[in-house]
Amino acid sequence: MASPTDVRKGKVLNYQGNPHLVLDVLHRTQGRQAGFMQVTMRNLSTGASTNTKIRTTDNVEIMHTDMVKLEFSYVDGDGYHFMDPESFEDIILEESLVEDAKDFLVETQAYSILHVDGRPISIDLPASIEMTVTESAEGVKGDTASNVQKPATLETGLTVQVPLFIKEGETIKVNTADRSYAGRA
Repeated sequence: MASPTDVRKGKVLNYQGNPHLVLDVLHRTQGRQAGFMQVTMRNLSTGASTNTKIRTTDNVEIMHTDMVKLEFSYVDGDGYHFMDPESFEDIILEESLVEDAKDFLVETQAYSILHVDGRPISIDLPASIEMTVTESAEGVKGDTASNVQKPATLETGLTVQVPLFIKEGETIKVNTADRSYAGRA
């Protein structure tokens, strides 16, 4: 058990039996009363955010976390297969764990996986990912008066709007935050 004053942004707390990632912390004191920590955190199981007060006299449990770099291999009926590049061990993650990131999983690409107490909890995506365009319609000649875009399907099945000059087989960067075209790779 730790003191609430040890809580920092980026730590993972065991709050109400679930792991919660600390997003923001503010230490407050009110006159003669005991101080408290105003903590904003996200439940790593459900994704819901919560804002709570923890008195400085209470105890909190800070969980042990690790960021492990794993390479994505393939998907099958068992789940999403990742390989540890150092030990070549095959690690299988269930679909509920990679649900938000599955459109950005490219084979042989390395991803950071957050482990809490030795158990994988979430995938930390980079700011942008390079993917190959598998299907894209031809641009209409002369349609260049403004920033005209067309849909393109990428190797993972994700569809993004790209400029007219992008053709099939090209590699582009995709912003993982808003799923938008970020440029040529």
